[in-house]
Amino acid sequence: MAMKIGVLGSGSGSNMQSIQDAIEAGTLDAEIVVVISDVADAGILDRGRRHGIKSVYVDHAPFKTKLEGRAEDEVISILRDSGVDTVVLAGYMRVVKKGLLDAFPMRVLNIHPALLPSFPGLHGWTQALDYGAKIAGCTVHFVDCGVDSGPIIIQAAVPVMDDDTPEVLHARIQVEEHRIYPEALRRLAAGRLRVVGRPTPTSRSPKRCVLSSPQGALSSLRMSRPTATPPARRLRLPSCFVRSARKCALRYRWTT
Repeated sequence: MAMKIGVLGSGSGSNMQSIQDAIEAGTLDAEIVVVISDVADAGILDRGRRHGIKSVYVDHAPFKTKLEGRAEDEVISILRDSGVDTVVLAGYMRVVKKGLLDAFPMRVLNIHPALLPSFPGLHGWTQALDYGAKIAGCTVHFVDCGVDSGPIIIQAAVPVMDDDTPEVLHARIQVEEHRIYPEALRRLAAGRLRVVGRPTPTSRSPKRCVLSSPQGALSSLRMSRPTATPPARRLRLPSCFVRSARKCALRYRWTT
């Protein structure tokens, strides 16, 4: 049975479009059955309507940065009434809360424009550029009650060039976002994902999402949160770096 997807978004909906394109191309066994936005004139609603998808605006007042209270109840009701089994956050500028996560346990996904756990929160690409990172990227992860802290499903890396502006770097990252979000959903739809490890707040063991296929664990980047002052060093990328990084980053050698 095809996965039934509900999309929550606040912007233009380019990631939703990449998922819809994969569905129409026959590479993702799924259907987007409803699109919900907290912005009345959001482009994502127009995209949904052009594809004949039910597209709904929900007023999230009085909250400005989170989905909670009456709006949360309404969103959950719309998703359930639409037959949704998987919730996709696509540029949704709200922190989701326990109510939505309990309604769809381990079926809420998000994409973040940085290589988590580095640079969580808003404008991850700008954070990476301001910090002086030499590699940026994007992450698809399961959503938990934290901010960009859920188990990682898949990541992709891109190089940061010396003359990059925030806009240029963001555009480079978005190319990879549009590739890996449908791939993460393909793996979820095929039942190939499972979460291992349930760390306590004092545990140093990270939460991991791994492939349950015979090929073994999902390859992913592991990056620490940046320290206050990075040490000067020459960065040599290991040969076991993730596949996406091999394509774009192993051609370069940077000095921090």
